[in-house]
Amino acid sequence: MQLTPKGEADAVSNANFAPHDSAHYLETEEAIAAFLEGVMEDGGDDPAYVARALGVVARARMLTQLANNAGMSRRELIGALTADPPADAATAAKIARALGMSFIITPEVKQTHAR
Repeated sequence: MQLTPKGEADAVSNANFAPHDSAHYLETEEAIAAFLEGVMEDGGDDPAYVARALGVVARARMLTQLANNAGMSRRELIGALTADPPADAATAAKIARALGMSFIITPEVKQTHAR
């Protein structure tokens, strides 16, 4: 059984697709906040994951202006966002503040089992 017309599969496999960049969808403060909230839910304990997410937000905004707001040079900002190992928590917090964001630590809700 053939699911696609002959030649269509070849056309799809040879198509040029632009790479996905989440930064293109972060056009409002609400979108940025929702994106970062999702990042913290999905990988908040992984500093590299958080740093990459901040890099996406930085690309969504003017990188140079963000660096100025954070009191860093553009090169320092790029280095902090791409460092391996990732930037320390103080640097990540400084960048978040420059983005107009803050980290909030809340207790996890633990499930209690009735006896």
